[in-house]
Amino acid sequence: MSVAEAARPVLDFHVRLAPVPQAPGRLLATMDECGIGRAVVCAGGTMPLAQLSRFLVEGGNIESDADNDAVLRACAASDGRLIPFFFANPHRDPEHYRRAAADFRGMEISPAVHGIGLDDPRTAGLVDVAREVGHSVYTVCLERSGSRVADLVSLATRYPEVTFVLGHAGIGNIDLYAVELIAPLRNVLLETSGGYTIVARTAVDQLGADRLLFGSEAPLQHPEVELTKLRRLGLDDDAWQKIAWRNACRLLGLEETR
Repeated sequence: MSVAEAARPVLDFHVRLAPVPQAPGRLLATMDECGIGRAVVCAGGTMPLAQLSRFLVEGGNIESDADNDAVLRACAASDGRLIPFFFANPHRDPEHYRRAAADFRGMEISPAVHGIGLDDPRTAGLVDVAREVGHSVYTVCLERSGSRVADLVSLATRYPEVTFVLGHAGIGNIDLYAVELIAPLRNVLLETSGGYTIVARTAVDQLGADRLLFGSEAPLQHPEVELTKLRRLGLDDDAWQKIAWRNACRLLGLEETR
């Protein structure tokens, strides 16, 4: 990392936090190692990874809540470096999200974890709350009926006042089709973790730097891997600042100073 790169602030828009005591400390140490100033944190550890992997391929779901309270505790102890997102459970009444919303900066819905599609009325109920409280909505799509990128596009079309974030640069590593699908919708942004460099490069060219958010999927992916991908795009300083910092600050309602 050059001196110039080290001077540029980075906000990681997609980090997981398992509900174990040592997780926040490990996360902050990794952020320091990689020069990441702040991170959006959502609950992890909802199930063993092998089970989640099977769900991604074969389908399946859990109905239990993620540990949003553990996320709040970690963020409260981080001196503002960790920013909490609420991991919503569509198997429950949306009131569970509405009651907690003031303590969080956004909301995640996960068809992979809870098995409820983006075309389901229960998902719409959660998005209704996000619209009311001014939250953005993060989600990861699947190659499964009701949870495809096209379904996200349909949902975002119904809620033009809500900003949606398509996680992991679409489905798989080379989802140029996802970039094409979301391009007409200004209220859908792309988070960069997981996708190949060519997808990120195409997204910059077709969506513009204003619609990308840097994310790592730490701790499952080391942030330095994703930062290397971002560096290899050859971005000018303005585009880097937008993708790595300013877009996230704007979406989260944060000051852009470090």
